[in-house]
Amino acid sequence: MHKTFHLRTNSRDQMIDITDEIQRFLKENDIEDGVAVVTSLHTTAGITVNENADPDVKTDMLMRLDEVYPWEHKMDMHGEGNTAAHLKTSTVGHAQTLTIQDGELLLGTWQGVYFCEFDGPRQRKYHVKVIT
Repeated sequence: MHKTFHLRTNSRDQMIDITDEIQRFLKENDIEDGVAVVTSLHTTAGITVNENADPDVKTDMLMRLDEVYPWEHKMDMHGEGNTAAHLKTSTVGHAQTLTIQDGELLLGTWQGVYFCEFDGPRQRKYHVKVIT
């Protein structure tokens, strides 16, 4: 079972909680147990699991990634000018593997799954592959 999801980001750097959308997909397909692999289909956008209770966590993460990987660096050679976005994606990762148990993503109390935009705004895609 698999599905490609589409979303529109609205800023250069953004973390979008996609937990509920993945959970609906599991429910609609009566998936009870297995593994879900969630993959960004882009080199400048990633997938991560992190806190979804306090929105300041997302703000802080994006701020710190900007500190480590500034958008403009005099030594960057990539012609598109988005080297920082590629570095952020490699740091966060392009995919996450999640356990499905009793029809639910097995996440901690404060955890959510995020699509991480690092070169927006853009139309984006991510893919969910379920292995039962």
